[in-house]
Amino acid sequence: MEIARIVAASGGVVERAEALLEPLRRVVPFDASFIGLLHPDRREHLSLVQNGYDDRTRTYLGSTEVMAEVELLGLQRERPPMRLCDSPVPPQEMRSWAEYLAPAGFGEGIGAGLFTADGRYLGAVGLHTQSPVPVTDAARDLLGTLTPLIAHAVDPLRSVSVVAHAVVDAIAGVVVTHAGSALPLPGLPGHPHLVAGSAVLTAAAEQRVDRRVYATFLAPAATRPDPGGFLRVTAMAAPPDPPCQFAAVVMVSSPGDLHGLTRRELEVLGLLVEGWPNQAMAIELGITERTVAAHMEHILGKLFVTSRTAAAIAALRLGLFVPRLLHGGALSDDDAEQ
Repeated sequence: MEIARIVAASGGVVERAEALLEPLRRVVPFDASFIGLLHPDRREHLSLVQNGYDDRTRTYLGSTEVMAEVELLGLQRERPPMRLCDSPVPPQEMRSWAEYLAPAGFGEGIGAGLFTADGRYLGAVGLHTQSPVPVTDAARDLLGTLTPLIAHAVDPLRSVSVVAHAVVDAIAGVVVTHAGSALPLPGLPGHPHLVAGSAVLTAAAEQRVDRRVYATFLAPAATRPDPGGFLRVTAMAAPPDPPCQFAAVVMVSSPGDLHGLTRRELEVLGLLVEGWPNQAMAIELGITERTVAAHMEHILGKLFVTSRTAAAIAALRLGLFVPRLLHGGALSDDDAEQ
């Protein structure tokens, strides 16, 4: 089936959405088409496809009022596609029809919500005709059969999930939007570290600003027992595919080999990679410069390097540091002995 081939194709969501139009037209004839994804942070749809509408209607389809109409008609709940003739709301009371579609010459249409296999509402598809004759019941039902395939074709988390699979031992993960929302990744649970506004997500954003596409570091575990009391955090840039609402994928996994580094030494490394001198480290951590120097000596030995610069490079490469934002502040046992 041609639609199934398009759904399985690689490439971006816009390309797949546009490729679906011709086979869809053979199932449900239309003169104009709209496929939009619900914005993760705002009550509006991001257009993937808008063909056959005038400029006024195009602007309206991207407004917050469309989502209110979707909810009025119940399209945000899983239900069969709805033709204009099926609408529980008279067309003259629907702003989309009364003020935009009808004046633009459209006489009928059919709309459906797009849902993923796990029940997430992704957005909507709308197909409109200049003819006032509605599509047949058979065409409506066939469109209902195809909407899960359309949803899978345009699900923006498909490409994000490919990025997430780079962390093979991940135990949790989220995709972070540009506005800071944290959305679950299909197939992975949530985690206390990965909620909107958490210190870990803030640290991940700060690290990615400096490291660009990829960053990894350690965070104190939210619960014990975790190996070494740490979790590894990996932040990767989200694919820049339209509609481009995602900023990063953030995963947590087991910490891996800590090379015998203590919590305080990992905190010192966190300041070292930011370029802090020993005196400033001592003030920040509430310890003496002598203690900082001792930690630095231990770090060099454990990482098998001979300079601070080499230690910082190794820490960044291996993700062997705790960012300053995640420092606990209290003295650890090895400080008390200095």
